[in-house]
Amino acid sequence: MPEPWLDIIGIGEDGEAGLSAKALERLRTAEFIIGGDRHQKLASNKTAERISWPSPFDAMIEKIKGLKGKRLVVLVTGDPLWYSVGARILKAIPAEEIRFHPQLSAFQLAACRMGWSMADIETVTIHGRAASQILPHMAPGVRMIVLTKDSSSPETVAKLLCERGFGQSRMVALAAMGAANEAWFEGIAADWNHEVPDFHVLAIECKGDFDAIWYSRVGGLPDDAFAHDGQLTKRVVRSATLSALGPYPDALLWDVGAGCGSVAIEWMRSSRGARAIAIEKSIDRLAMIEENAVMLGTEKIWIVKGSAPEALKSLEAPDAVFIGGGMTNDGLFDTCWQALKPSGRLVANCVTLEGEAKLAALKKIHGGDLTRIVTQHAEPVGGFSGWKPAMPVTQWVVTKGANE
Repeated sequence: MPEPWLDIIGIGEDGEAGLSAKALERLRTAEFIIGGDRHQKLASNKTAERISWPSPFDAMIEKIKGLKGKRLVVLVTGDPLWYSVGARILKAIPAEEIRFHPQLSAFQLAACRMGWSMADIETVTIHGRAASQILPHMAPGVRMIVLTKDSSSPETVAKLLCERGFGQSRMVALAAMGAANEAWFEGIAADWNHEVPDFHVLAIECKGDFDAIWYSRVGGLPDDAFAHDGQLTKRVVRSATLSALGPYPDALLWDVGAGCGSVAIEWMRSSRGARAIAIEKSIDRLAMIEENAVMLGTEKIWIVKGSAPEALKSLEAPDAVFIGGGMTNDGLFDTCWQALKPSGRLVANCVTLEGEAKLAALKKIHGGDLTRIVTQHAEPVGGFSGWKPAMPVTQWVVTKGANE
């Protein structure tokens, strides 16, 4: 195993006083120190060459690699691997070449200040990300701690809470935790009017009004949660589809013929870090996908304009594929199947006889399960109610073997 040459040190507002003896030794003997201005001021080393974060981020990685063989320290806030730069560096430098020196994270400090159990709260970051990242977590009684962007973040978050009927939610901005100038700003979302420093975290205790709008992260949101033109995988079928797809952390879904994006969006909401590419040819529906992604907290969805299979050929290989229509298109299944990773799952839905025949033929070759989903909804019949059946949906679920 190679000897670690890079030290990534988490440092808090108490500076060197909060570091372990080993981290302090590495910091004081470093030849180069990379970090933001705030971090640099917390380190007393007088001889090291100081390097600010290069931009763009990839330039930083190359800078770090170029200093291999030197005594190099990278300074970050708190835990280097919890919504921090350490995770990004690990994508370029093997873990065995890095020493991590974690400090208490902002999440841990804020939870202790609030008297909240870490096991019972949601941890979210909107630092460098859309504030709508909090939306999938929003529900009555939920407590969350949010890493913020800057002094504008509490006002932005308060507006989101109010728009969804959570205006009575308690908000606490905790600034400079651990420093002599630590400060606490508290209020409710509807009345928030504090000016807070850029460097803070936000603790939120969600309290919904009688008309609060919130959605479970379990698959099967109401159809009216989405802007759509009728081209929508309906709630019951969508719930079965998501269950069949089996979302898991960091997995990538291709939603082929995405319509309004309902399956891709729910895939992303259902599991930490889950990603989705929504492929759709209609300009109007592409706009709906964007709108729905904003409203439901999945703005990182990747939207591709085009027709399958042509639009699929340069995309990252998926962990799962959903085909909501077009199974009879020449080459569509073959392109998806070839791109799908081993042990990946493909789910295809159809409502036509021709599509059903195609699924039956593919099942003979690749196996899997065929299911017919039949739903009925109560509708007015004169002064009474009766059952109105929807078109049956045939669903094929298949897992790709290692040798396919």
